[in-house]
Amino acid sequence: MRAMDRREIFRSLAADVGKGELSFPTSAQVGMRVRRALDDPDCHIDAAAKLVQAEPLLSARVVAIANSVAYNRSGREITDVRTAVARLGFRTLRSLATALVTRQLAGAPQGQASQDLAAQLWQHTAHVASLAHVIARRVTKLDPETAMFAGIIHEVGGFYAISRSKDFPGLFEDDLSDWLEMGEMEVGRAVLKVLNVPEPVTHAIEVYWDGFLSMPPVTLADTILLAEELTPVGSPLHRLGGKPSGEGMTASIDMAIGADTLQSILKESAEDVASLTAALQF
Repeated sequence: MRAMDRREIFRSLAADVGKGELSFPTSAQVGMRVRRALDDPDCHIDAAAKLVQAEPLLSARVVAIANSVAYNRSGREITDVRTAVARLGFRTLRSLATALVTRQLAGAPQGQASQDLAAQLWQHTAHVASLAHVIARRVTKLDPETAMFAGIIHEVGGFYAISRSKDFPGLFEDDLSDWLEMGEMEVGRAVLKVLNVPEPVTHAIEVYWDGFLSMPPVTLADTILLAEELTPVGSPLHRLGGKPSGEGMTASIDMAIGADTLQSILKESAEDVASLTAALQF
């Protein structure tokens, strides 16, 4: 497929989203309902729990993440949704509902290649979100829940584009530079707008798309970029084009944070990251 063809397709996809032509699978629709309900300051925990229980996949993940090391310091296992919702709180629950929407946005991709692409992209997303949670708490000193939320949606445009790739054979074959140069931003911005993502988080993701990691890392965008740099699972949408990053990025990170300090943080947080990543695997 020619570069010009790809660019026109990405513009068309973004325009479709902007016109409200983004259709959500059934599971994603439940996730959207949960998010809208949680935005209501009068929403009661019982009402939130009932909404979560309406979607088995979300119910399972809510209980799993409530029992993860990051949220279960006491070691007391939870076995019901209402108690899990109470432990996590509405902000984390909103992030999990968004995670369901993001993962299900790809729908059921047609063809093994697209299915593999969506699965690999979600593995990457789960790792980045989990690492962002830890990095915010230990390095950039930001709100960990916001950082995890940003990590969950940082590739949201990619999931939608994968869902439409059946209409455009060859869209993600060979060179991915067109996706990185303009598709990621145009499609991503359109989907973030439909999802009503708060402006500070949208801004951080836009900076992430630019690929500039400041040193020392202090912002939400830096948190996502650092998580991206440290994740053991790279994005399949960056496998050929490569996410722009400065030369000697790893060395720069070690200098800014301290190689021993960074490795210590990652080692001490390894169990947190592993449990969060597993719990996010929709």
